[in-house]
Amino acid sequence: MKSLSDFGFRVIQEYFLMCNKYKLFFSQKMIHSLFLINCSGDIFLEKHWKSVVSQSVCDYFFEAQEKAADVENVPPVISTPHHYLISIYRDKLFFVSVIQTEVPPLFVIEFLHRVADTFQDYFGECSEAAIKDNVVIVYELLEEMLDNGFPLATESNILKELIKPPTILRSVVNSITGSSNVGDTLPTGQLSNIPWRRAGVKYTNNEAYFDVVEEIDAIIDKSGSTVFAEIQGVIDACIKLSGMPDLSLSFMNPRLLDDVSFHPCIRFKRWESERVLSFIPPDGNFRLISYRVSSQNLVAIPVYVKHSISFKENSSCGRFDITIGPKQNMGKTIEGITVTVHMPKVVLNMNLTPTQGSYTFDPVTKVLTWDVGKITPQKLPSLKGLVNLQSGAPKPEENPSLNIQFKIQQLAISGLKVNRLDMYGEKYKPFKGVKYVTKAGKFQVRT
Repeated sequence: MKSLSDFGFRVIQEYFLMCNKYKLFFSQKMIHSLFLINCSGDIFLEKHWKSVVSQSVCDYFFEAQEKAADVENVPPVISTPHHYLISIYRDKLFFVSVIQTEVPPLFVIEFLHRVADTFQDYFGECSEAAIKDNVVIVYELLEEMLDNGFPLATESNILKELIKPPTILRSVVNSITGSSNVGDTLPTGQLSNIPWRRAGVKYTNNEAYFDVVEEIDAIIDKSGSTVFAEIQGVIDACIKLSGMPDLSLSFMNPRLLDDVSFHPCIRFKRWESERVLSFIPPDGNFRLISYRVSSQNLVAIPVYVKHSISFKENSSCGRFDITIGPKQNMGKTIEGITVTVHMPKVVLNMNLTPTQGSYTFDPVTKVLTWDVGKITPQKLPSLKGLVNLQSGAPKPEENPSLNIQFKIQQLAISGLKVNRLDMYGEKYKPFKGVKYVTKAGKFQVRT
């Protein structure tokens, strides 16, 4: 008996040592607080999971924001004397988390994106107005998504069973009865080996739609040569299928994809061996994969820009002349073109004439915006005219860069194409569809 007791004591001792070890592991990965900040620098929502952290910690974030030339260039990780601030920028909002110990930054960044995606899914948009209008549900969601500072339930289907999405009828009933949106039962998916899909899904119309969205990040030098080019792509899915369908999505040319990031539903071994996406899908909208195409010879640049921007020495004026045209569009129309130029500080105003679209110049921020619209190859749009400078100011040391936005419908610029979608496990035939969109990401032309 003595030896058994000794053995039992050692087991308990090892158990507590292990618990302390994992307690330390989890405590080091805690998100203590979350602040939501709008573009004006106002903190309009805050949530604390451990001790309350003062809003003054965000002063370090505001300092970094002032130093950044653009809101998207704010450092995602900021070190302060007692905290780390890890942030993302989504839909004109900053999600700023406060961490007290070192953690893998991507761990926190991924969680913040999940929070933004959840707000988008629940409220239709992730905006300051939508969050303020549904502030009770926001706090309920954050309480479920993070347990003691550690991510717990981040799948949309599980959250929707825990906390019902807002509707006008539910809001009226809740205000009369004093009830909340929190569900009474534990989500069925939480207890299964497929936590991303709830049980008993039924639809009258069974549909599976996929959006292949690609963004081109590129830097073009003065001569028109490509300095850097990369494609960031995602495949977003909208699945409304009854039962428990098992899907297989294949591509015509899957080998061109690099750095593929998968939704947890994807069977990775099948992708490794056959380059086929095999999965039991979540119900509703979700991101199936994200990927990158980094080989510059595979990145087709769809537009070109002819530019002539000059400033004369000891003169109070300069010339501005740019023309934009299609380069490689695979027979598709390039639309939604916008050219943004951060002009030098010595520029007072600009007197320009566009052959297409309209332009605005902000004399305070020195930002020129030209809304072009569609490109018609028969008549290329141009913007030209005079630039007025401060009298006696020195000539600008360098010419400004052009930042271009555009969109091409029904085209994946990488050449990626879906081959077929097969469904197993259910007998009905669903409606299927694929849509392709190419957009400009950070597309810069140096002049």
